[in-house]
Amino acid sequence: MEAIKISLDNYVLSGGGANGESYDCISDPSVMLKLYFPGKIQQPLDELLLSRKVWDLDIPTPEPGDYVVTEDGRYGIRFRRITGKKSFARATGDDPAMAPEYGARFAGMCKKLHSTHVPEGLFENVKDRYYRLLDENPFFTPSEKNKIGDFIASVPDKDTAIHGDLQFGNAIFTDTHEYFIDLGDFCFGNPLFDLGMVYLTCNLEGDDFLKETFHMDQPEAHAFWEGFVPEYFGKSKSLSDVNELILPFAGLKTLIIERDTKMPMKEFRAALSSIL
Repeated sequence: MEAIKISLDNYVLSGGGANGESYDCISDPSVMLKLYFPGKIQQPLDELLLSRKVWDLDIPTPEPGDYVVTEDGRYGIRFRRITGKKSFARATGDDPAMAPEYGARFAGMCKKLHSTHVPEGLFENVKDRYYRLLDENPFFTPSEKNKIGDFIASVPDKDTAIHGDLQFGNAIFTDTHEYFIDLGDFCFGNPLFDLGMVYLTCNLEGDDFLKETFHMDQPEAHAFWEGFVPEYFGKSKSLSDVNELILPFAGLKTLIIERDTKMPMKEFRAALSSIL
């Protein structure tokens, strides 16, 4: 797919994230632009193609538009802009007393997502993604890799939708609707792999990172998780039992974190103790 050339003169910066920046279109308020940082060419194209597949499945997400490139060589995607939206992370930071309620609302979205069956061959299997990450990781020993690989293989297979980067910054809402965003890691498989990221962001991230990235502190993130668990798993499931179940899946995210940081991350590896 060839990128459409656009000028940023018609856009105003509206936000930023780990992979790039977002802009609102000046001449057409119904359009927003997600622009990746320099050097990222394939990543926005991959996200666009995935976003279109997700959109076609009627999973709630902003309508994807065009693959674009700016005059300074940055690539991105145009989406239909959701006006009046707020992420669950921003909402929690703005009103900490509502953290459990926002956690429960986010859990309801996740339950619907994880009950969505996807056609065979449409997305990557989440296990294959982790096998690849494990194979490429230079920091685990061969023995550790074998144990992690055995754990991944032992997880029951499912054919349901997986966001791939499921956390409270990647879901937005308005007064009437809710949407998933940042779909570049979308895949299919057992929802436990997805829930590991929810657990990690709510329970394992440091206070400074949470405040800078998600606009909340650790107690607020914990409260969000405490609201999430009974809505997702049912009130009969204890928080401690859920934590024990999800912890190793949060630990698997170490493979992604170490890929991005290019260094071993002891604070996240601790979550893999039951495997290793």
